[in-house]
Amino acid sequence: MTQLVAPKLVELRARWRTESLGEFFCLGCGGDRNYRRQSGRRWLRLLGLPVLPLGDAGTTLQCTACRARYGLDALERPTSANLLVMLRTAQYTIALAVLAAGGTARAARDAAVGVIHEAGHPELDEPQVLAALAALTGGDEELGELYGCGSGLAIELHTALEPLAAHLAEPGRERLLLQGAWIALADGPYRPAEREALRAAGSCLKLGPEQIDATLEAAARQPHS
Repeated sequence: MTQLVAPKLVELRARWRTESLGEFFCLGCGGDRNYRRQSGRRWLRLLGLPVLPLGDAGTTLQCTACRARYGLDALERPTSANLLVMLRTAQYTIALAVLAAGGTARAARDAAVGVIHEAGHPELDEPQVLAALAALTGGDEELGELYGCGSGLAIELHTALEPLAAHLAEPGRERLLLQGAWIALADGPYRPAEREALRAAGSCLKLGPEQIDATLEAAARQPHS
């Protein structure tokens, strides 16, 4: 038998109006969920009926699964799907930056394409990677003679790495830098321009100078097989 629950005599409760729907990462559920973006007003209720408005309750996101409410800043955290895209883009951009800085010897090209494939871009072959590199560096210089990663790639590094850095733990950020270091080391010791490009990448990943140098030296001691 269902037991009826009598409403409280007097209570303060918000009434919510849904403005839009979307997807976000719900901290309560620990995964990607749908949300309702809702604005609300506080009402004084008498026996469950709204009788007196008492001001704005603000705008919140309500998870449609667990029904928890969050501030709009919850949208700043990427969904799992978006985070994966950001990670793949970061790996791809670091690979291009290292190739631009160190030249495109066969071993370096093979290592870069391998990293790009592992990142989730198996459809990109070597000619496509080199074409993207030429487009970002201007295409006016021989790629094998480039020093530094060029203004286009410098912008790409900042764009691809800095938003990701806030959502990756330190080991994950170091792993990204290691992958770039393995490309640089594929055709021999670091060139000065390669070190500078990798240090720029590490800085965009919010790693300190000592962490960056330690990561590069660790890659040199234990090359990627």
